[in-house]
Amino acid sequence: MSDVGLFHLLQLQRKQKNMCNLTLCVLLFLTCSCLSLASCPAQCWCEATVVKCVNQNLRSIPQPLPENITELNVSGNDIWNLDNESFPRPLEHLTHLYASGSQVEQLDSMVFKNLPSLRLLDLSNNRISQFSVEAFPEDNKIDILNLSKSLYNHSYIGVFADLFKHSLTKVSHLDLSNNDLVLLPEGIFTSLSDLTVLDLRNNSLVTIRNDTFWNLALQMLDLRDNALKVLHNVTLEKLSSIPDLQVSLAGNPWRCDCNIEDMLIWLERHQVVVDRLNLTCAGPAELKNVPLLHLEQSQLSCWSNAGDALNRALEPSYVFLGMVLALIGVIFLLVLYLNRKGIKRWMYNIRDACRDHMEGYHYRYEISTDPRLANLSLNSDV
Repeated sequence: MSDVGLFHLLQLQRKQKNMCNLTLCVLLFLTCSCLSLASCPAQCWCEATVVKCVNQNLRSIPQPLPENITELNVSGNDIWNLDNESFPRPLEHLTHLYASGSQVEQLDSMVFKNLPSLRLLDLSNNRISQFSVEAFPEDNKIDILNLSKSLYNHSYIGVFADLFKHSLTKVSHLDLSNNDLVLLPEGIFTSLSDLTVLDLRNNSLVTIRNDTFWNLALQMLDLRDNALKVLHNVTLEKLSSIPDLQVSLAGNPWRCDCNIEDMLIWLERHQVVVDRLNLTCAGPAELKNVPLLHLEQSQLSCWSNAGDALNRALEPSYVFLGMVLALIGVIFLLVLYLNRKGIKRWMYNIRDACRDHMEGYHYRYEISTDPRLANLSLNSDV
């Protein structure tokens, strides 16, 4: 065979091989696509390893989920309870779970036991009242936890406190904003040694305990839009002792009196507060909206006037009086309720007595207006 013929033969074989490879690739692609579509739950949208089931009025986690899933979004549904049936089989590759605004109220024990690689959990905008401390496996990898506006009410913060102490020790980003928190439980963040970002915006925190922010790894602390009036020396020293920490404090009702003097000195000496230029006084009235860093020591008085001092002294008395009156009212209503049958009988007796009395008056009136009855009455008296 000539060299030219051999060359053409080799080219033909190469083309056939390329065609076979192309056909095989197409078949593999179609097979994978079919498998992917087949494993995509109803009412969900799947792309590669991402499954989105947003705003579908789901009452439970859709099944079955693809084995290679890495991200699941079930936000905007009505999944009030996450239990063992939510993730019945291991999903080794699932790292991101979004369940925001899904009316979640309860998370049972070991609900996430089949999600060993889960790193981001978004439970914001829910109404959580029960969260088992055993919801996560001991070796969980939760790194980012969003619990913004997720509490049923602020009194349930203890549910999260137990969770942080026993189950979520590796969290580095924690969002607890918009939960109407008034006080943080003692040592709530003690076990979070890797915590670097803490968001406590838009709560109602009135004070910060001395041991709240002991974590030396903390880098960003957001305390904007709370109810803080002053930060005391112990808290200030703790904040300034954490290296590279950035704190946001704007939007709090700072009370610019003699109690805030140490805080003003601290603000001038340290650069910890990133929005310190935006801190303004909420009271007294003559200093309202004045920037804290523009205040002079002569402006800081404990009482603006005698009337203000008197009002402050009387405020607890008014509160106590209101509580006493409310208690008396409750007792009175309770007594009425317990004696409702006797009161009802007493009312009936009064009604019958009034009726008899009125009938007597009516009888006398008829006698006095009718002469015949009057004569009859006189004769009967005789």
